[in-house]
Amino acid sequence: MNEQDKSCGCGVSENINQHERRILVTVLILNGGMFFAEFGAGLLSHSTALLADSLDMLADALVYAIGLYALGRPPYWRNRAALVNGILQLTLGLGILVEVIFKLSRDVIPQFEVMGVFAIIALIVNTISFVLLTRFRDGDINLRATWICSRNDMIANVGVLIAAGLVAYTQTGWPDIIIGLIIAGIVVRSATNIISEAKNNLSH
Repeated sequence: MNEQDKSCGCGVSENINQHERRILVTVLILNGGMFFAEFGAGLLSHSTALLADSLDMLADALVYAIGLYALGRPPYWRNRAALVNGILQLTLGLGILVEVIFKLSRDVIPQFEVMGVFAIIALIVNTISFVLLTRFRDGDINLRATWICSRNDMIANVGVLIAAGLVAYTQTGWPDIIIGLIIAGIVVRSATNIISEAKNNLSH
């Protein structure tokens, strides 16, 4: 390969990395903003499902931030970044379980109207992120994790909508708690898969 070919190859690679970086920055801003909005709404409405979904948003923002850090770095550092990513997600998922235990000690019915509105907004944000990240679904572990998280978030948003409807119908807080636990389970399962794959890659 001559010098001109090498130069062209580097230019193409750099352009691809810059495009990926722009996508990750965009979804990082979207998810970071939604975390603050949804977390505040979860506190005001006393909704476990909204709080769980907001923490899922925060976990995603961390995934995108780590994906940005790992972009273009050697495989060793990408896998170490993925391991940190998985541990952070696992911690947040377990944190939701602690919140549920606290919720069980109180008899509060969440505001289903607030739950529904913010679940719809979050679903729109995550659908945009999902479309932007589709190109990463077959990428390395960090980029693939961003797409998986976005997909899981869309499922969680639908879950919050279902919880809001069931809270309105039953006039109890149990649907909210159950959906919150399911979302926590999704976060924990994704985290353990990422940790397992990262550990496996680091051992080779």
